[in-house]
Amino acid sequence: MRRVVAATTALVLAAGPAFAEPLQELGEAEGEVDIVAWPGYIERGESDAAYDWVTAFEKETGCKVNVKTAGTSDEMVALMNEGGFDLVTASGDASLRLIAGGRVQEINTALIPSWDSLDDRLKDAPWHTVEGKHYGVPYQWGPNVLAYNTDVFKDSPPDSWNVVFEEQDLPDGKTNKGRVQAFDGPIYIADAALYLMSTKPELGIKDPYELNEDQYKAALELLREQRKLVNRYWHDAFVQIDDFTNEGVAASSSWPFQVNLLKSENQPIESVIPKEGATGWADTTMMHSGAAHPTCAYKWLEHSIDKKVQGDVAAWFGANPSVPAACEGNELLGDKGCETNGFGKFDEIHFWRTPRAECDSQESCVPYYRWVSDYIAVLGGR
Repeated sequence: MRRVVAATTALVLAAGPAFAEPLQELGEAEGEVDIVAWPGYIERGESDAAYDWVTAFEKETGCKVNVKTAGTSDEMVALMNEGGFDLVTASGDASLRLIAGGRVQEINTALIPSWDSLDDRLKDAPWHTVEGKHYGVPYQWGPNVLAYNTDVFKDSPPDSWNVVFEEQDLPDGKTNKGRVQAFDGPIYIADAALYLMSTKPELGIKDPYELNEDQYKAALELLREQRKLVNRYWHDAFVQIDDFTNEGVAASSSWPFQVNLLKSENQPIESVIPKEGATGWADTTMMHSGAAHPTCAYKWLEHSIDKKVQGDVAAWFGANPSVPAACEGNELLGDKGCETNGFGKFDEIHFWRTPRAECDSQESCVPYYRWVSDYIAVLGGR
């Protein structure tokens, strides 16, 4: 049902949404704020006492933070469509859908004192800025990495996505069949397209989110072949952590979050951005157009880009802060944390974006609603 709702939402991208004026001044705090977030994005010290950017906020503002985690962008869109939430940490493959559908409201940056501290590369990013208006506050960003088991790859670490897309024997002498995973979300079609940009240049793919019919067909064919190798399509970060630990997974697309947690548990895991490049996410905290707790929501938006909070989140998730100053002087992130997490590789990442029929690289492209239905078919072996 969630994917069907998301597909329906994608259809409204061609229509222009109507919005009320953004909030002009803060009122009295309402006592709580309800947030849809990626796992690991909003921590109150329950997983590790050192990582807590909720408790102090609650004490300072009187706004209790309620969090609903979501494993895919489509799930986030569905939850925002259902309502009952104030904020969402939306990736670029959800944010424009939320804007087009009228589900989020314009942000009054004058009510966010720390706005000017944001990374200039993100302030006006096209996934949250429409006609010069901001519909969210940048939060964190990073790449989708290739995670791999070092016991399997020994002294020959992978440097290509081919280990998850093409059947082959791995360095431990065993096949990769049944030992790799792929992301359980239609946007993963872009990962296949990115791989084909390098391996089949004759297709002429210039943007993995802008595919004509032939390019799209080739990506689906690659994914159908990959289906024969995959032991699970993951969307729950913690399930993937368990699979790497206990189920013999050798390699998979992943987030630095899982890799960092596995390494902290002394598991034989490393990650790499392969030679073909990587897709990635630049997440924006967006406010529901019908937010029931707007003052607490604005207080959280300001808190979310606090220098220490940004550094702590980046350290915990293995991400990059949207506030460059957070890269320095953070005890948890360390002096080399941003460098390790790829802060300087911003221009090398193909950030998630909602595919649209109207595209820049060619005359027309396959729109997202088809990505949704066709990826469901791939998962079902069709």
